[in-house]
Amino acid sequence: MKKKLYIFLFTLLNFYSCVKQDQTVNSDQFITVLGTIQDAGYPQIGCERDCCNKLFSDNKTNYVTSIGVTDLNNNKNFLFEATPDIGEQIKKLNHNLNKDLIIDGIFLTHAHIGHYSGLMYFGREALGGFKIPVFAMPRMLLFLKNNGPWSQLTSLENIDLIPLENNISVNITSNLSVVPFEVPHRDEFSETVGYKIIGPNKSALFIPDINKWELWNRDIVNEVMSVDYAFLDATFFQDGEINRPMSEIPHPFITETLKLFENESREVKNKIYFIHFNHTNISLETNNSVIDSIADLGYNFSHFGDQLPL
Repeated sequence: MKKKLYIFLFTLLNFYSCVKQDQTVNSDQFITVLGTIQDAGYPQIGCERDCCNKLFSDNKTNYVTSIGVTDLNNNKNFLFEATPDIGEQIKKLNHNLNKDLIIDGIFLTHAHIGHYSGLMYFGREALGGFKIPVFAMPRMLLFLKNNGPWSQLTSLENIDLIPLENNISVNITSNLSVVPFEVPHRDEFSETVGYKIIGPNKSALFIPDINKWELWNRDIVNEVMSVDYAFLDATFFQDGEINRPMSEIPHPFITETLKLFENESREVKNKIYFIHFNHTNISLETNNSVIDSIADLGYNFSHFGDQLPL
């Protein structure tokens, strides 16, 4: 009797495992997580703490925050953010498709180093790209046009700058659309946006950077409830995490986001995928009981290679 029960449970486990895998494999439109780390990378320059002195001898997937969006029906890939790790990230993304173009378009959120500096690899010294579409908001476009070395990318037509408008949808394929929306952040050189990505069956938010949720003119709880996935700024786990005034680099702490969602259902919590982790963030640790307990509540912590159907 016990043997039959074990066989039944084993078969059932394998069945659900296959179903979960097939949801990704059989979806023709999907998101791929291509990086989860804050702009300065991991390990971070100048850090001699334990967080940056372990587990890095052969770890090749601690890339700066980025997601890819794929439409197999139209043989197209799109990248959200141009990070310093863009070469590896595009290679990972393009393994799904047989393509002549390096990428069908890049959506930028703002002018902080981890989010646009990868454009340099499209220039004369590297790829020597031709009119690679780069979607951005007005101030971000002016920043690229009027400041070197980015201005050379436009003058040599390595990239093709395509303007976006706040809250105006852009159809990127017959199955996918993208809506940019402004969020409050340290806008020294450009505005900052998040994106809503809308597929034929599901939708996602991508907000890797924002100052604080309460400073936004929208209710983050309502915004998460309106989509299927929400990639949310999780740069720091809690206040006092670094030896600098944290008001200089404001972000919503994970502890603050948890407080906002503590009375919501597990279904709502399960839509959240924390992303954009600073090197000090305990979310990057393996076998951390605090992070495990948060995951047990339904929250997700993004990992390189995660795929979610649209």
